[in-house]
Amino acid sequence: MKIVKNEKLIQRNGKIGNWVSLGALAVLGGGMYISFTRPDLFTYSLIALVAGFALTQIGMYMGNRWGRSPRRDEKLDASLKGLHSDFTIYHYSTPASHLLVGPAGVWALLPHQQGGRVYYEKNRWRVRGGGFMQTYMRLFGQEGIGRPDLEAEGEVAAVKKFLVKRMAGDAVPEIKPLLVFTHDQVEVEPGESPIPAVRLKQLKG
Repeated sequence: MKIVKNEKLIQRNGKIGNWVSLGALAVLGGGMYISFTRPDLFTYSLIALVAGFALTQIGMYMGNRWGRSPRRDEKLDASLKGLHSDFTIYHYSTPASHLLVGPAGVWALLPHQQGGRVYYEKNRWRVRGGGFMQTYMRLFGQEGIGRPDLEAEGEVAAVKKFLVKRMAGDAVPEIKPLLVFTHDQVEVEPGESPIPAVRLKQLKG
């Protein structure tokens, strides 16, 4: 399998995440210093603490997505290792974040790292369980599962528009979305989801 990856984007966003985290520590430290040394400036201290907390959340989000290894792209690469050379996976270099192209078609892969029980119910994906750490991460820094159906629609439409500009209309292949849950401890129950969903270990199978 060939791998095409936008390394510059990955490195840039990883550095941004690091700087945001450092900035958050500085702002939080400044807020605490003001609260202890200048009680009369309580309002400024409170503003600094709130801003520092917000920056911490952003830094954790950026770090989880772009900095901490194995990243999402690395997990997908490892799971798909051994695929025939006719396959190519594109990371952050097409309108879809992760696009797999090969004899099996064109797939927009949407990785999610939630653990616990992930299931589709009443037209929404939901997450339950996963233990204390998963609950903590859902509250602090880990992005929620959101609306994968809308995310998939957006990525598929963007890729289709991208290909239409470069290919004859009748030559544009079908772009199929696939949710991939990358956490080692996850149970996936797709139910009647309009989008297929698999665990990372099932991706190549």
